[in-house]
Amino acid sequence: MTHETTTPLAPAEVLSRAKRFFQDRVPHNAAFPEKEGPNWLVLRGQGGEEIALATITGPAGTKVRGSTLFFDQAVARFFSTLPPAGGAA
Repeated sequence: MTHETTTPLAPAEVLSRAKRFFQDRVPHNAAFPEKEGPNWLVLRGQGGEEIALATITGPAGTKVRGSTLFFDQAVARFFSTLPPAGGAA
């Protein structure tokens, strides 16, 4: 499943938060960085399952897109921790 949101955070901050979140906040299904670049991150978790995250900076903020097969609930929870674009709570 693919998840998408837009946030005012910089891409580096989004990816840094993702690393911490998937290592610390999902203890039974933790995922750890496997590959990364300035605007993307691949985490590998339980059973070799993957989380792929990408960021794209635009006029409305940073668009964040996440794709996974196993970690859908965790990715949705991570996205809910990011401040929304436009400052709405």
